[in-house]
Amino acid sequence: MTTKPMNPSGKLPLRWGGEAARIAVIPGDGIGKEVTPESVKVLRAVAARAKRPLEFVEFDWGADKYLKEGLSLPAGAVEMLRDEFDAILFGALGDPRVPSNQHAADILLGLRFKLDLYVNARPVELLHERLTPLRDRTENDIRFMVFRENTEGLYVGVGGFFKKGTADEIAMQEDVNSRKGVERIIRYAYDYARQNGLKRVCMSDKSNAMTFAHDLWQRVFKEVRQEYPKIESRHLYIDTLAMEMVRDPSQFDVIVTCNLFGDIVSDLGAQLAGGLGLAPSGNIHPGRTSLFEPVHGSAPNIAGKRIANPFGSVLASAMMLDFLGWKEEGQVLREGVKAALRESFVTPDLGGVKQTVEVGDWLASYVERA
Repeated sequence: MTTKPMNPSGKLPLRWGGEAARIAVIPGDGIGKEVTPESVKVLRAVAARAKRPLEFVEFDWGADKYLKEGLSLPAGAVEMLRDEFDAILFGALGDPRVPSNQHAADILLGLRFKLDLYVNARPVELLHERLTPLRDRTENDIRFMVFRENTEGLYVGVGGFFKKGTADEIAMQEDVNSRKGVERIIRYAYDYARQNGLKRVCMSDKSNAMTFAHDLWQRVFKEVRQEYPKIESRHLYIDTLAMEMVRDPSQFDVIVTCNLFGDIVSDLGAQLAGGLGLAPSGNIHPGRTSLFEPVHGSAPNIAGKRIANPFGSVLASAMMLDFLGWKEEGQVLREGVKAALRESFVTPDLGGVKQTVEVGDWLASYVERA
């Protein structure tokens, strides 16, 4: 998407300097265990090429550990990641042996909330025109960023049941929006646009129906936008945004919205750009330890078949390099994925016949030659 840092504040992680960047690696479950090692392989190749120090420490947190030990996140894990690592490379969580997915909620949502990773960054970029379901669209037509507020909204778990399991059952889920939370994600979107020379920011809500929670979004948006007069500001209701993304995605540079809506439209954007197998994401707090992951999930139906697509994880690794300040190296990873797509050196989900490890080897070789 871009070679500029995913950090509008200009701050780099606290430990970054001449010493090695330390990366915590959490492969997790399912195909996370297959694609994450390929990303590490490619990252090692790009670090060697650039003669930059990069250190990896792997953690076995996932369904296997949860089922064996009843443990999801060990005591002190959050503090350790916060204090000792620059970034987290995450695989995927989810296992049919844990129907409640409790371990996944404890680990991924736990890290998002406890590390205050308030920015969910989802680049939407068409890397090859054959991948989009839209007719007559090129790579230049589908290239924008979705910023989703990542720590508030309907996902905070405030709510409950009354008369659960009866015919009179009532279920309630509260939508939590703070002035601080709304302002910082909107400001992040504008700062990102300004840093990257982008001209348009669109804020999306449903303030015509959610007259309290999203009235706050409206008021904050109107205040913050005044600080960025050179950037075109626009508001769309979420249903209109979804329609416009399909009708003409080229009209967007940056989209910012709440947790639930961002979750939905970023997946819509991913499909416009070729599917979840190509979709990376960053869970970011500027200047602090942040987490980067593909968004395809653990895909238990193909786990162990050696056909999982590693591109989403590699592109998430490119976002991580941007965050660390390795702009050139992050772009090399993106160019490697584009080259593999051009040569159809891809896994079956993209119409190829290659296995996960073969694609990882090809990308590592490309990076070394670049």
